[in-house]
Amino acid sequence: MEETAKIWLRHYPEEVASTYNYPKHNLARLLVDAAGKFPRKPALYFMGKTMTYEALLDRAYRFAGGLQSLGVGRGERVAIMLPNCPSAVVAYFGTLLAGAIVVQTNPLYKERELLHQLCDSGAVVLVTLDQLYERVAGIRAQTALRHVLVAALADDLPFPKNVLYALKQRKDGDKPHVPYGKRGVLAMRPWLHAAAPVSACAEVDAERDIALLQYTGGTTGTAKGVMLTHYNLLANTHQNLSWFYRSREGEETYLGALPIFHVFGLTVLLHQSVLSGAMLILMPRFETEPVLQTIARLQPTIFPGAPTMYIALIHHPRVKRYPLASIEVCVSGSAPLPQEVQERFEALTDGRLIEGYGLTEASPVTHVNPIWGRRKIGTIGVPTPDTDARIVDIETGETLPPGQIGELLVKGPQVMLGYWQRPEETAAVLKDGWLHTGDMAHMDEDGYFTIVDRKKDIIIAGGFNIYPREVEEVLFEHPAVQEAAVAGVPDAYRGETVKAYIVVKPGLSLTEQEVIAWCRERLAAYKVPRQVAFRPTLPKTMVGKVLRRKLLEDDAAGEPS
Repeated sequence: MEETAKIWLRHYPEEVASTYNYPKHNLARLLVDAAGKFPRKPALYFMGKTMTYEALLDRAYRFAGGLQSLGVGRGERVAIMLPNCPSAVVAYFGTLLAGAIVVQTNPLYKERELLHQLCDSGAVVLVTLDQLYERVAGIRAQTALRHVLVAALADDLPFPKNVLYALKQRKDGDKPHVPYGKRGVLAMRPWLHAAAPVSACAEVDAERDIALLQYTGGTTGTAKGVMLTHYNLLANTHQNLSWFYRSREGEETYLGALPIFHVFGLTVLLHQSVLSGAMLILMPRFETEPVLQTIARLQPTIFPGAPTMYIALIHHPRVKRYPLASIEVCVSGSAPLPQEVQERFEALTDGRLIEGYGLTEASPVTHVNPIWGRRKIGTIGVPTPDTDARIVDIETGETLPPGQIGELLVKGPQVMLGYWQRPEETAAVLKDGWLHTGDMAHMDEDGYFTIVDRKKDIIIAGGFNIYPREVEEVLFEHPAVQEAAVAGVPDAYRGETVKAYIVVKPGLSLTEQEVIAWCRERLAAYKVPRQVAFRPTLPKTMVGKVLRRKLLEDDAAGEPS
């Protein structure tokens, strides 16, 4: 396939170039360079305690040295199963400094999910919380793990250890027994203190050497390890920061409510904050009241998030009591951003909330609306610098003209090396350097792209293609709807029909008939939901993406979501 005309470049802000030279070195140099520029500046804030860049680098060097003392070689995999906390950042950069590969693991994973990821990656070391150790112990014999490093959130806190119970990590309040010293189980804090630090970054071939194995969500089939190189992640970090051209080096504060074990949070929070010498506020999980309190007290300036986060905040009954004016820039990803949410959040903060797009296979960001330039609400914006994109016919592969719906393909320095040990699946999505995203979209005459839906989520009713997002946008416009999702369910006559799942705003009421009437006034008849279900919540991933598959599975099992 040939390069596209890149008609979107004429809408780039003049401060943003169309192409850049991206560094080709170890990703951990982000931290080394930041510590050189801002040694005494706080790099991390965690529950009342800060850690300077100098201290963070020292701990990362010690972690790297400790790995080497355990016999971990370059290219071996180190799994990190931690929530947002300083230990997670130390382990991440320490692994990279040693030349090993990070495997980010969701701390909410159950044994089956964890076992697949550890076995598939061949991880030889796992870093986890003391409260999660029992989950690991039950499957360890089936993995290649040689050592388990056990951290405690109390290691990173200025409070006594009983603060862990206040964090509600366990219902019974009892810490599990951890057999330190047996079968390679080590307490991370003393192990780190005793480790001899390395003196420099491991040298890598940035374009070929893997920095990160990031597993896809596994919403269809078995989760696959996405191979992201040092260069992939460095390029995407620089691409993103070029878009933040008003960013003040050494002066910004990032609110880290997204999990950094997910690639969106990893790139737009951890990597980007370190590249710009900012302070990153780490929050172990998103909770509405603590987030509002944190914004009011610490005054972060940049708040990347997911739509569900902004929805929760604008609907908080006491949101107007909190000063939120410090927020200047928010980038929303992981799911479509409803226009009403965007407008209401901007009114509360006076900041800019823009929608972007990405996927794990692209490190992840490929598109974003201009923050201070021309944005188009409802679109994902334009491709980032050095990123090409096109819309193709899903049958013929031919490039489609503006306005026509097809599959979105992207190409750029942030696109993955491939799937770990899955050459056939890699070949199915990577063709001539173009990544086939599986998302249906269209491009307008200005080069702004709009995601219509996942290719697999299209509802085909009576021969008509129905895109769930279009119906969801109409539902979000209803004054009583707080959250909404749409999926296709079997229908004897039409093949499939539209079912809407709705969370009603507190204190308001809504009926199935009212929902259908609302949609009939705003949608073609074949797009109107034929079934409506009301739920107290919608099932979501850790980054706030609604799981349509889970809604359908619950329906099939006769269970409410």
